[in-house]
Amino acid sequence: MAWFQAFRDRSVLVTGASSGIGRATAVAVAAAGARDGLGARRRPQLEEVASEIAAAGGHAVVVPADVTDRAAVADCFAAVAQDHGGVDIVVNNAGVLIPGVVTALRAEDLEAMLRVNLFGALFVMQEAVPHMRERGGGVIVNLASLAGRRGVSPLGGYCATKFGLIGLTEALRSELLGSPVHVGLVLPAVVDTPMVDAAMLDPDFVELWPPALNMPPSWVVWAIFATARFKLVEVSVPPGAATLEKLAALAPGMADTIVEWAKTTLHWIAGATRGA
Repeated sequence: MAWFQAFRDRSVLVTGASSGIGRATAVAVAAAGARDGLGARRRPQLEEVASEIAAAGGHAVVVPADVTDRAAVADCFAAVAQDHGGVDIVVNNAGVLIPGVVTALRAEDLEAMLRVNLFGALFVMQEAVPHMRERGGGVIVNLASLAGRRGVSPLGGYCATKFGLIGLTEALRSELLGSPVHVGLVLPAVVDTPMVDAAMLDPDFVELWPPALNMPPSWVVWAIFATARFKLVEVSVPPGAATLEKLAALAPGMADTIVEWAKTTLHWIAGATRGA
């Protein structure tokens, strides 16, 4: 596609690049001609991604980093900048999901999600903005979730972290008004990733969302490409889903009833799809 040319020779740092959406994004931007910086905690998995990219003729530098460590995030940016000459695009994707009903939510589980999904994302943004300002511009794409627009059980803790990330992103967008640095949001529904596979071991999660309806990571990758290329403010996956959630906020009581109806409908659709 012609607009992929805009990524050629650009430097792209992807956090959470060892699996799922991050891995799919890293492989896709490399195929579009970008130079990758692969950030995550697990070096062996990052090396696998880098090998896949190299086999396809691309270039990627592996920069293991825990986004919950502010100094490690700074070192990650420094390593990518040294290898690539700078960082043009950041895909702020690292995340963790631990299901649990609010009445039994463990403090340590919520804290673990907050450290990665909120503080980790914050540290990446705080490092990216001054770096990009110095370079004359750049794009930050924050991976939030539709769960950040509507609280649902058993994802209360996860929803709280993504609500927080959306709030930080919207506040940063107002701070960057008139700046050459753009920050956009991508809000996916449930995606077929190892993180979601692990969450599906929770029967309450399966009750909320049937696995048969999980989206492929490629759907989210397209949204990330569009957000970075056209500097979009917010993209939901599937398109329009976040709009429905925003409208539901105008009548929260009615929305609660609709959510319960939707759960039943989704399971019916999943069953009909399996039988087709």
